[in-house]
Amino acid sequence: MTVTDIQSEGRGYPSCAAVDLAAIKHNLSVLRAAAPDTLQLATVKANAYGHGLVPVALAALEGGTDWLGVAQLAEAFALRRGLDEAGIARADAPVLAWISTSSSDFAAAIEADIDLSVSWTWVLADICAAARAVGRPARVHVKIDTGMSRAGSTLADLPALASALRMAADDGLVDIVGAWSHMSRADDPSAAGNASTANHVRIFEEGLAILADAGITPRIRHLSATSGILWHPEAHYDMVRVGIGMYGLSPDPAVATADELGLIPALELRAPLTSVKVIEEGTPASYGGTWVAPTRRWIGLVPLGYGDGIFRAASNNARVVVRTEAGLLNAPLVGRVCMDQFMVDLGPAEGEPGTPTARSGDAPAAVGDTAVLFGTGALGEPLADEWADAASTINYEIVTNLGAHIPRAYRDHTAHTQEKNTHE
Repeated sequence: MTVTDIQSEGRGYPSCAAVDLAAIKHNLSVLRAAAPDTLQLATVKANAYGHGLVPVALAALEGGTDWLGVAQLAEAFALRRGLDEAGIARADAPVLAWISTSSSDFAAAIEADIDLSVSWTWVLADICAAARAVGRPARVHVKIDTGMSRAGSTLADLPALASALRMAADDGLVDIVGAWSHMSRADDPSAAGNASTANHVRIFEEGLAILADAGITPRIRHLSATSGILWHPEAHYDMVRVGIGMYGLSPDPAVATADELGLIPALELRAPLTSVKVIEEGTPASYGGTWVAPTRRWIGLVPLGYGDGIFRAASNNARVVVRTEAGLLNAPLVGRVCMDQFMVDLGPAEGEPGTPTARSGDAPAAVGDTAVLFGTGALGEPLADEWADAASTINYEIVTNLGAHIPRAYRDHTAHTQEKNTHE
């Protein structure tokens, strides 16, 4: 699927998620500098954190990343198809997928040159059966549960898995490429957080020793995601996995903001105003009347809602910046977010309260003016972090929650037009 195909899928939607691929490359270079002696895997799961799977993967490869990673096999198949269509040699774009079920099509994965994660003996048995059917070994990464209690073999179960892996390797059914895990508190600089990370590293080392006792020496050990890259060099090993930082967002803005880390947010979400009108003092906005106009006000309508991934929890807490002929207008979100639209306060209107026929003055914005929900912050627009605070969530969720139907527009430069904010 080409970038044009991806964009055309969203035709008819007024909103747009503009993705700066040069910012993706820049962020990868910043994070490579933080872990210069390792391989780098670009994590493009969840539609590349909402940014677009294939375009972002291609940009990451152009930016020099060594590996690509996704969670679901379906994502891996879509990614491989896109890379093949783009003419990318499979040897130049190894792909790791780490979630599988008893119904996963491991044979197709092996044929597509997708590396697979192995946490349990039943998964290994299914992969080996697929390898026999296909007639070639599967490339696998054994996962060790270092304390997340998700996927991964515990130290108690690992000897049995290691023994089975050794036999499978001897039979030519698997190529044991890697050993890996996740850390649960690498973004937490507190004493307890650092102790947790140290414990993850200790368990990982014990797991590697168990594998070694079985005669298994994985070529690539990987434990760190963005927070581990930035704040735990002792956990870099042979490869690091770049996730949220690749998209220009900090894994924990309370520890260090994206700007402080030298990262550039890659996604700007925008939509045109579809209505601009005056409402009278005391008039409620949206469902439930949770906001009431304190004076005569201009109200704008933005055609995005929770059906598009805008958090209803951000109702009455978030803001947008509207690009008008007069400059930039800061506009608070008022009332509850609806399924496919929300309202913003554009400021006071002229006229006496209770006189709906009174002259309202010139509108501060017009239908068609662009409302920017979040972006780089260069023009005073919110960051995804601000929306996360408004919705009591994390920036990961703000970007990955965006509907796939919202058209993505791609550019490959980072020049940001400077505009003067003439409204408060």
